[in-house]
Amino acid sequence: MKVTDMVKGPVAPELLRTEPGHAGTGKLLSEKSATLGGEQKKLGVFEEYLVNAMGKMNEQQLEVGRLGEQFIVDPESVNIEEVTTAMAKAQMSLSLAQTVIDRVISGWNELSTNR
Repeated sequence: MKVTDMVKGPVAPELLRTEPGHAGTGKLLSEKSATLGGEQKKLGVFEEYLVNAMGKMNEQQLEVGRLGEQFIVDPESVNIEEVTTAMAKAQMSLSLAQTVIDRVISGWNELSTNR
């Protein structure tokens, strides 16, 4: 009897694996891409993910700047709720990025001191 047979309700999907040594019972992928939900997605490395996340955060910061500038120049063309929401999203993404960077740095420091 499997564990999933004993669980009632929704069950988390199996994680895709790219290496046979990785834990889990999900399908083993031999290539660097997978079809998830009908879309072809590239399986990237952490570096690519981090760079893409920083790019998105930067775009949010730039969008807040553009909305703020437009609000100052032509207040009737921009809704104040849009500006406020964009500012909150940008602040949240910046805070999350700072937290991730701090954790990566502290993890690296721990690894390098435990040699």
